[in-house]
Amino acid sequence: MLAKLAFLLILLVYSLVSADQEFGFIFNGFQSKNISLDGVANLTSNGLLKLTNSVNQIGQAFYSNQINFKNKYSSKNSNITPSVSSFSTTFVFAIVPEFPRLSAHGIVFVITPTKNLSKAPPYEYFGVFNSTNNGNPTNHIFAVELDTIQNNQFGDINFDHVGIDINGLNSTISLSAGYFDDTNEFQNLTLFSGQKMQLWVEYSGLGKQINVTLAPVGIGKPKKPLLSLHYDLDPVLNEEMYVGFSSTTGTIVFTSHYVLGWSFMMNGMAKKLDLSKLPTLPRIGPKKKSSFLTIGLPLILAVTILLTFSGVFYYARRKKKFSEVLEDWELEYGPHRFKYKDLYVATKGFDDKELLGIGGFGRVYRGVLPISKIEVAVKRVSHESRQGMREFVAEIVSIGRLRHRNIVQLLGYCRRRGELLLVYDYMPNGSLDRFLHNSPNIMLKWSQRFRVIKGVAAGLKYLHQDWDQVVIHRDVKASNVLLDIEMNGRLGDFGLARLYDHGTDTQTTHVVGTIGYLAPEHARTGKATTSTDVYSFGAFLLEVVCGRRPIDVRQDILLVNQVCSLWNKGEIIQAVDPKLGVDYVVEEVELVLKLGLLCSCVDPNVRPSMQQVVQYLDGYEQLPELSDLSISQTGFTFGDSTILCCRILSH
Repeated sequence: MLAKLAFLLILLVYSLVSADQEFGFIFNGFQSKNISLDGVANLTSNGLLKLTNSVNQIGQAFYSNQINFKNKYSSKNSNITPSVSSFSTTFVFAIVPEFPRLSAHGIVFVITPTKNLSKAPPYEYFGVFNSTNNGNPTNHIFAVELDTIQNNQFGDINFDHVGIDINGLNSTISLSAGYFDDTNEFQNLTLFSGQKMQLWVEYSGLGKQINVTLAPVGIGKPKKPLLSLHYDLDPVLNEEMYVGFSSTTGTIVFTSHYVLGWSFMMNGMAKKLDLSKLPTLPRIGPKKKSSFLTIGLPLILAVTILLTFSGVFYYARRKKKFSEVLEDWELEYGPHRFKYKDLYVATKGFDDKELLGIGGFGRVYRGVLPISKIEVAVKRVSHESRQGMREFVAEIVSIGRLRHRNIVQLLGYCRRRGELLLVYDYMPNGSLDRFLHNSPNIMLKWSQRFRVIKGVAAGLKYLHQDWDQVVIHRDVKASNVLLDIEMNGRLGDFGLARLYDHGTDTQTTHVVGTIGYLAPEHARTGKATTSTDVYSFGAFLLEVVCGRRPIDVRQDILLVNQVCSLWNKGEIIQAVDPKLGVDYVVEEVELVLKLGLLCSCVDPNVRPSMQQVVQYLDGYEQLPELSDLSISQTGFTFGDSTILCCRILSH
């Protein structure tokens, strides 16, 4: 009985304090009054709060004055720790991308002690946090993110989710965007659909409960919240805080972020927005035609259309056939832009007779440019390809500025209606993989193989050390080494490449590459480095000398294990490709085989740099004797068999 009376007394005191501190505001559309803007955020003439509308932008808007979030009773009494009062807010928003299936970063509702938040890239931090303070308890920031980009470094669940963030972007709780209808069935929503949606955020100061609810505009607030979290905000929020919104865009996709109306209340429920008074969004897509234009006018002009149909049809078809897409971001990337018409003529209309091959990323055609008569290879990325806009841009940015005799040169590109075309130097002899594994009647001499090896090594050294940035190829293998007319090796296919500034650390990404060439630490952590490229190069060295692929899937055999076993027996020269017979230089073969083992070491710290590799191959530096290193063997499972993997460790 006494416990019940005490609880009722606490409720009474809390309600009296809350009533004393009740404060709120409501915006059914925005004017300049009581709203502070920063970055590119602006208010439109009809009352929209527009946070962003382009790329590489940050827009922020806050209620101009600070709000007291902690009850006066507790702050006056030194024996009672100040606690965060209840609050609630609701707002209507819309995320409108330029492309229907692509969006930049979303919007965050934020409660923060300062309006001077981070304005610097990278923009995935929403303009609220940065790489140094993300997750720091001293931030004192509470946020609800409407995120339309999946960022693995923050543990995002997908590219379309809602999350509650405490002092950082690693959400405490998150769920795919959607709502629970009256039958308690979950209905998915797409945040960047361009449609208006409404969000409710509520916090109970007494129950320490956070509820977040999302719904399309017009259906009202669902009974069941999307997110529900028991969390005490007392140590998170200061007494005086700002409330508002922040939004950012990335480097590629144009996206506009709008807030149409906003209501906020301390110690009470936020007042309902008057949806009829909210401003309208800008029109998306072409203006709807009147019935006169769609029915009457065509009938009136029927005779004229019939007379001119043939000419108009021919002109429109030809224009559509050779139409292209050019955007502002392409102007800074440098490589020459080809006309689609020229590429169409060069490849004879992309005739199957000119087809050089079909890869995982599309088809490659041989062509002869109509004016210069230069032979080129045109890579035409199909709609079904896994390589989309990001990979395409990566190739333009990276390969287009690389200049080295052992790198396949990107001559230019073209874009048209979602179709991506890259124009490379034509390599008349195709890939090294074809000569090693698919041409039994053609045999590469040792001198040719050794020259290819040295050329690829020089190309990788250029990527790792000699260019403006560090380029990690991530897919070094024989099929990506092309041979020019003089049988020189050139490294190509930079679709998986990543660029980093010299001296900076690489980031963890999805594991990509080819089995047999993947370094163990890359497969384990997803972190690609110059050392993982060296590992792939080691597998490539053994493949070229032995004439066999790194993995024999049918027999569950690793090539590196067999070479290592022969070295242990003092018979490493027996690993050489039988097709070479005795027509090779023993010292060079032994050098390459031992270098392949050294590059394939499980411990990345033991592997040489590509600069050392080039010096070893050119004879400027002596390869350390493998006998000076201790060798052990460690087992791991591949398929259904246990295979021994050679591990070379420093003394």
